[in-house]
Amino acid sequence: MTSNLNSGSPAPSIKVQDWLRGDPLSNFQLGKIYIPAFISTTCSFCGPELARLAQLQEQYSHVGIEVIVVAADEKAATADKARARVRHWVTKWLPNANIRIAFDYSGEMNRLWMDASLSFQHPQAFVVDRDGSIAFIGHPGSLEDVLPKVIDGSWHTSAEAKNAEKERIAEGEMYVSERPFLDRIREATEIEDWKTALFAIEEGINLIPDSLSLRRLQVSTLIGEMRDMEAGWIALAQFARDAIERDSEDWLRAAMDELFGPYYDYSGLPSGERLSLGKELSERILKFCPQQDALSRAESYETIAPYYHESGDNGRAVDLIEQALNFVEGERLPHEFKRKELERLVLILGEYKGVAPRKRF
Repeated sequence: MTSNLNSGSPAPSIKVQDWLRGDPLSNFQLGKIYIPAFISTTCSFCGPELARLAQLQEQYSHVGIEVIVVAADEKAATADKARARVRHWVTKWLPNANIRIAFDYSGEMNRLWMDASLSFQHPQAFVVDRDGSIAFIGHPGSLEDVLPKVIDGSWHTSAEAKNAEKERIAEGEMYVSERPFLDRIREATEIEDWKTALFAIEEGINLIPDSLSLRRLQVSTLIGEMRDMEAGWIALAQFARDAIERDSEDWLRAAMDELFGPYYDYSGLPSGERLSLGKELSERILKFCPQQDALSRAESYETIAPYYHESGDNGRAVDLIEQALNFVEGERLPHEFKRKELERLVLILGEYKGVAPRKRF
C-alpha cells in the first residue's frame, strides 16, 4: 500500500454529510490557504490541538487562512448519535471559535484524505496551498513552524519539507506493515493470552525491526503482564541500547519512559546497568531540547526527571520539573488541558520535594 495523496497533489474534494458550524464549503477558493484537520472525539490530544488551531486561524486571519475541522471517524450505532457526540465535543473545546466544522459518517472523507495519504492517527492536518495543492500533511503541532514558510512560499522547495514528507510516508507504510500484527496482539490481549500476544509481537519485530510500537509492546508484555523479569530486562536493555545507537529523539524518549516510567516494579531489574543506560539516554535527550518547542521540551524534561530522582540527584530532578511547569504555564492552551497538565506536574514536584507545594493553577 502506497501513499497516493502527497505534498504537491491536488487537494481532494470536501464531500461531507453535514456542516455543524459555518457555511458549507463546496470547493477550495484559489488564493486562500486552508487547513482541513481530521479529528476524533475519542482522541485525547485532539481537543487541545483543535484549540491551538483556532488560535492559528486567528493569528493568520489577515492572510486568508481557514481551518476546517473534519469529524469523519466516529464509531457510533447511527449517524445521528455520532453527530450529536461531535456537537457536544466541539462545544466543549471550541465554544466561541469561528471555525467550520464538517461531519461525515459515510467513510468518503476518510477514503479521499486519510486513507489516500496513509494517515491513520488523529489529529491529522492537511495544508491546502493557495493554488489548491497539498503543501503539508502531518500533526497539527508542526504547523507553528510550517505555516509561516507555506505563507511566504519557501516551504515547497525546502529540504525540511522533503524530509518531513519522506518521514510521513515511511511512518504510514510502517503502520500498514504493523497493522496485521497489532490486530493479532489486540485479539490476544483481550482474552489475556499473553503468550500468543508475545509470539505476534516478536514475529512482528523480526519482520519490522524499525517498529517502535512493537518494541514497547514487547517490554510491557514481558515485564508488565507476564512478570518475566529476566526476559523483560533483556528486551528492555536491548531497546535502550538500540535507541542510543539510532540517536532518534522518539526512540530515546520511549526507551527512557520504559526504563523509568511509572508503569512497572523495577526492583527485580539490575539497578546499576539500568542507571547507566538512563544516564546515557538522558544526556542524548537533552541534546535535542534546544530545537524543541516549549511543550515538547517540557515532555522531555518530565521524561528524564525520574532518572535523576532515582539516581540520587534530586535537585536536578526538581529543577527539570520546575522548568517543565514554566514551559506549560507560558503556553496558550485550553484552560482545562492546561490545568490538568500543571496539576500533574505539581504532584510530581511535591513527590520530589517531599512536601505539598503551592498550587500553580
